[in-house]
Amino acid sequence: MKHNSKHSLLSNNVKLFNEWTILLFITIALFLASCSEKPMQMASPILTLPVITVNESSEQTFVEYPAAIQGTADLEIRPQIAGTIDKIYVNEGQLVTKGQLLFKISELPFRAQLNNAIAALNAAKAAVMNAQLEIDKLTPLVQAKVVSPFQLETAKATHQIALANVEQAKSGVNSAQINLNYTQIKAPTTGYIGRLPKKQGSLVSPTDMEALTGLSDAHEVHVYFSLAETDFIAFNAKHGGNSVADQIKHLPPVSLVLADQTIYASQGKIDMIDGQFNKTTGSITLRASFANADGLLRSGNTGKVRLTLKHNNILLVPQASTIEIQDKVFVFAVNKDNKISKQPIKVLGASGTNYLVEDGLKSGDQIVSKGFESLKEGDSIQPEKGKTITAYNASNK
Repeated sequence: MKHNSKHSLLSNNVKLFNEWTILLFITIALFLASCSEKPMQMASPILTLPVITVNESSEQTFVEYPAAIQGTADLEIRPQIAGTIDKIYVNEGQLVTKGQLLFKISELPFRAQLNNAIAALNAAKAAVMNAQLEIDKLTPLVQAKVVSPFQLETAKATHQIALANVEQAKSGVNSAQINLNYTQIKAPTTGYIGRLPKKQGSLVSPTDMEALTGLSDAHEVHVYFSLAETDFIAFNAKHGGNSVADQIKHLPPVSLVLADQTIYASQGKIDMIDGQFNKTTGSITLRASFANADGLLRSGNTGKVRLTLKHNNILLVPQASTIEIQDKVFVFAVNKDNKISKQPIKVLGASGTNYLVEDGLKSGDQIVSKGFESLKEGDSIQPEKGKTITAYNASNK
């Protein structure tokens, strides 16, 4: 009996253990099942993001080229005679008009030369009169056969020599008068005076290394800039013509960006294209002319010539709606099911804060405008209400 009782007690314990074991496994299984459901319960909600539609539009962009500015005439003022500066009538930087007196060289030696030349002329004229008197005296004598014709011919030859001496003396007077006039140095054109390295009392000569001053006519300025060969080919393709003159005639105005990045008030016109490329730089020079009535621009100024490029039927995308990865630009395109795909685009250029898209999108495509930092390929979004069909073109900038 005791043996059976012990056996029964052991069987009950084993049965109880098995039941508890089964209960434990069930509890663990339920716990694991509940844990496996948590990720589904914690899945990220669908984001609500603003979406824009890109449309074709016309847009203008700019390209700039370094430029050098020169006046229409940049002259060196030099003496034509040697002498001492008697007086200086202008100051450095002064605006002068054509014909205005700038310098006076001492005229005393040149006045004396003129007086000598006039005296020589008078003497030559007297010699002509004397030779004519000799001819008048000999003519009747020859006719009366009192003297030989040879004497009359000699008198006539002397008269011709005297006439030649008169012309030579006149030339001497003119030369002396020109030299005297050179003592007054006048402005050959209207413009601005440069530096004045020579002072009153300085000895000057036409062979001096340094000029008396410079004179810049800047009522209109010429702005020179260069295009590389590839840029010039594109320039010709965009602004073609039957000839260079015809091409220049139809070129659009250009702007001048000054050194402080401000835009010069007046637009200019390209009026010259060089006849050949520079072999050293591989570029060709163009010239644009700008009015300069206020004198703001001076020779030696630098700046940039800005050319306007017009793009028709181009797509604009905000730069803030793009992401750059390894030198490639992407947008997050939204399909009709509101699913996301990372779309590479080819950027033609920039206009303000927008990219000009050449390839990768078409008119009517939708992209996420912002908040796309955490998006992945294939994610779904909810377009923000009221902004799903917001067209983006030039009028929305």
